[in-house]
Amino acid sequence: MRRWLAALALAMWPVLVCPALADPMLPPQIEARNGPDHLANPVLEARAVALQKQFRCVVCQGESLNESNAPLAADLRRLIRKRILEGQSDHQIRAYLVSRYGDFILMKPPLMPQTYALWFGPAFILLVAGGVAATVVLKARKRAQNAAQ
Repeated sequence: MRRWLAALALAMWPVLVCPALADPMLPPQIEARNGPDHLANPVLEARAVALQKQFRCVVCQGESLNESNAPLAADLRRLIRKRILEGQSDHQIRAYLVSRYGDFILMKPPLMPQTYALWFGPAFILLVAGGVAATVVLKARKRAQNAAQ
């Protein structure tokens, strides 16, 4: 058991030290480095901010584009604003970003076979861990009862 845990810890070490190693896909070049940082029209700016909250920063991975200070997130914010000015709908902007970065960029990825692990993985891991813990406790109790007799 200890060897298994040591092997697991050794395998997870690179991911814990550098989370970027967990994502083998490097982000493609961004086309809107010279796009606007803010839109003059408050309605369009509110729309841009609402869109930014729907997308994950591919660098930070735990923050939305709206929250992230990463240069790539700033480029994506400018890209969203540029596409809004070009007259694209929210659906078109979303489709474009998903085609470039995959469903990972969505803060709420869709439920489909490719994302089952994302949605149900934590619950499955929790159930397995609970089962292992229950088995260990039951075996320990059985050994204690056998030793007492």
